[in-house]
Amino acid sequence: MSVHRIASRYAKSLIELAIDQEKLEAVTKDVQQFQQLVKNRDLYLLFKSPIVHADKKKQILKLIFEGNVDELFMAFLNILVTKGREGYMPEMAFEYMLQYKQVKHISTVKLTTASPLAEDLKQAIHDKLQASKTTDDNVELVSAVDESLIGGFVVEFEDNIYDASVKHKLDVLKKGFRENFYVSKIISS
Repeated sequence: MSVHRIASRYAKSLIELAIDQEKLEAVTKDVQQFQQLVKNRDLYLLFKSPIVHADKKKQILKLIFEGNVDELFMAFLNILVTKGREGYMPEMAFEYMLQYKQVKHISTVKLTTASPLAEDLKQAIHDKLQASKTTDDNVELVSAVDESLIGGFVVEFEDNIYDASVKHKLDVLKKGFRENFYVSKIISS
């Protein structure tokens, strides 16, 4: 079975349990905390290691998480270690967050600009996206800066990309000139 499939199934189980027990927000906070901690290379490698015994991994999880996370999330982590699925924990956390956003109707939109945007402009873009029928009920706006865009912006969400950058427009012009038989004949003579 593929990693994605395993991670998706366990994430779905956790999210369904959290909804049933009315602990969705608490568990989501714990998953986000876990995602931050697993960015530590040593901890990541610990979960992936087949050499470290399950009892040792449970002790480490207990030291790190017990008392700091909801008991449902702690029990879930222990079950994963018991079943030998702890190597999939980072992927499960990622899948959980995707499924959480589906449950809460949140669209994550990535906005890339050539230079940092002012907060009022970001808010205006957020509001436009929120009002749009192409995004879900709630919009999570993630902004990034890419100076190679020269100007303009690129909006990405789900499988959609809207590229209104100067770089893109210049590339389209360049391609048009290359494919235009008459312009290429003038340039070559």
